[in-house]
Amino acid sequence: MAPSPGLDPHAHLSWPFFEDRHRTLALDLDSWARLHVDELIGDHSDVDAACRRLVQGLGTAGFLNIAAPDLGIDETFDLRSICLAREILARHSGLADFAFAMQGLGTATINLLGDAAQRQAWLPAVRRGASIAAFALSEAEAGSDVTAMRTTATLVDGRYRIDGEKTWISNGGIADQYVVFARTSEGPKSYVALVVPADAPGLEIVERIDISAPHPMATLRFHDCQVGEDARLGAHGEGLKAALATLDVFRPSVGAAALGLARRALLEGADRAATRPMFGGRLGDLQLTQAALAEMALDVDAAALLVYRAAWARDEPAASGVSRITREAAMAKLYATEAAQSVIDKAVQLFGGEGVRAGSVVERLYREIRSMRIYEGASEVQKVVIARSLRAS
Repeated sequence: MAPSPGLDPHAHLSWPFFEDRHRTLALDLDSWARLHVDELIGDHSDVDAACRRLVQGLGTAGFLNIAAPDLGIDETFDLRSICLAREILARHSGLADFAFAMQGLGTATINLLGDAAQRQAWLPAVRRGASIAAFALSEAEAGSDVTAMRTTATLVDGRYRIDGEKTWISNGGIADQYVVFARTSEGPKSYVALVVPADAPGLEIVERIDISAPHPMATLRFHDCQVGEDARLGAHGEGLKAALATLDVFRPSVGAAALGLARRALLEGADRAATRPMFGGRLGDLQLTQAALAEMALDVDAAALLVYRAAWARDEPAASGVSRITREAAMAKLYATEAAQSVIDKAVQLFGGEGVRAGSVVERLYREIRSMRIYEGASEVQKVVIARSLRAS
């Protein structure tokens, strides 16, 4: 029996935001994920190895072509495809979403600013799943406020000397390459983006960081780490602009991943309500349960509309009339992550004690959603971005 429209995870594919190629992608990836994700992850005992297997599997299947396209050929990111991929993978596994997303985030600056030689040097192996990418922007005192970064890149005799620390770096410790952002000596608004191989002398992994939803993360230290000028992406001094452009692309996709987690929570909660005996009937017979499920469904659809509005606006600037989606991306990321937290919390409540049993689906979702309200710009920062967009120019 087909699921009701409110529970069908593919129902929104009929929306006018999408083209047939997006619908085909969604169904193909969902089918692949059902067959392979659990097998590739294994027993969760070695997250590093699981990520490597997921990256290789996604690359072999061709899905990393979406995350890390060659913009010299494809001309632009297909953000709707990226968002659909993240939503679908997150619904199956937060770790699978992470493996996919970081291949894109870790190479987006190469795609946006790199020349043909740089794209050819770094992207093909990432697309095949043979190389793991990372995005090194955050520092201990420079998270949401990236302009507070202290890592420096000094140009001396045709080489950049990098000194400083980066922390909360996803894929830290397993990445083969890092896109590193650093301050230059030319002034307070001058930054540079550099591609640094993981084996570069002077680059050290000083700490592996354990978090509530485990995935590879580390603190990096750079001490007299030197790379050539050919490692620079774009013009000298434009690194911050590149970082913000990268986040504009991937912020809506964080909302998409949160949407995937929320959609899974809604499915789990609805099933629990329909099958759990309660007071001589079923849990779903209670009006309070029905109210919770209605609120969950409302949040899921509202989040999906904001996420795919932002993705469509970036993909179709002529039709949308939007040249840059900073506002739309902030709205999508803010609402989808906050709504997903609420949806998942309600699902945990519907499961009662089973909802906090370690390893249960909704307990895993509860751990996975929390960080999404923080990384790539905390919810509070997104509110500032949205408020600033309301000011008269």
